[in-house]
Amino acid sequence: MKFAANIAKIAELQPDYLGFIFYEKSPRFINDVSAELIKYIPEQIKTVGVFVNEEVEIVKEKINLHKLKAVQLHGNESVYYCKELKSTFRGLEVIKAFGVDEEFGFSVLESYIDVVDFFLFDTKTKAHGGSGKTFDWKILEKYTLNKPYFLSGGIDLEHLNVIAEIDDPRLYALDINSRFEVEPGVKDVEKVKEFKIMIK
Repeated sequence: MKFAANIAKIAELQPDYLGFIFYEKSPRFINDVSAELIKYIPEQIKTVGVFVNEEVEIVKEKINLHKLKAVQLHGNESVYYCKELKSTFRGLEVIKAFGVDEEFGFSVLESYIDVVDFFLFDTKTKAHGGSGKTFDWKILEKYTLNKPYFLSGGIDLEHLNVIAEIDDPRLYALDINSRFEVEPGVKDVEKVKEFKIMIK
């Protein structure tokens, strides 16, 4: 999310999370989440800072400055990095993203179990997400840990029937982004509304 009017409209739909991307190479990059933007977001909606290989001290500054309730880490952040954030901020949700393809080794997740709240499985790309492309969700049958996860990567209205067939109590949330945009950082409010209605 980037713009006040769009944030206000999406917030009215009461999503569980709203994301702000602090990754300079992203077309959705936002440098500062001002008070003007935050005021449109009800307390029950969790604000998420999305980071890619950012210095941990800068992430801490953003969390404090913008009172972020969660961070989504899309780079090569280490177990220690995640632990540092969890131990510094009481109640902060740490979501560690992994780009998944046919060759992904799920064993890499094991060391993160105790330092993150959720995993996020996205389509593997050089751009760290935002590709609008899905991956073969059947790959997740190889995921054997109990940690809940977000499903991401090119999710669109057309995928709802397939998502409904995923019989996995660990599937905690659906992360929608590029397929629901009018332009980078601007969500199609009516399409998001339709998605929420169909999910219910």
